[in-house]
Amino acid sequence: MRIWHRYLGFFLVGIMAMYALSGIVLIFRSTDYFKRDYHYEEVVSTGLAEKELGEALKIRRLKVEKEEGDIVYFKEGTYNKTTGEAVFTLKKYPLILDKMNRLHKATTNSPLFWLNIFFGLALFFFVVSSFWMFKPSTTIFRKGIYWTLAGIVLTLIMLFV
Repeated sequence: MRIWHRYLGFFLVGIMAMYALSGIVLIFRSTDYFKRDYHYEEVVSTGLAEKELGEALKIRRLKVEKEEGDIVYFKEGTYNKTTGEAVFTLKKYPLILDKMNRLHKATTNSPLFWLNIFFGLALFFFVVSSFWMFKPSTTIFRKGIYWTLAGIVLTLIMLFV
């Protein structure tokens, strides 16, 4: 058990570091802390309605703030209904953070979702195998049990507070 625990741990060092960093970044997802401004100028179909414009520009929850003649104003920029020209700025993560966050939040629609399942099972293996690292009769094992109980209590507090 110790050997499997050790080598699986070494094998998963990179992905564990990635999940740790992306988890920290995701805590701030409701802010723009790690995001950068990306400016776009695109020509899309003319005369688009609000929902169609959001889909064409790939802006979720696009909301038109006002219209003046042919110009439509929305939070991120403007759209000319006659020419189809849209000028807008989006706040996005830099490429590497974006890739890490997409992997972290993968669903069954993601092509590599099975890697997330493997990683979750590997983490569960670490949980279980850690109890075979020391003999149950040793002091260090008993102290480990106390730390385990403290961690479980902390987890319950975090879940229900």
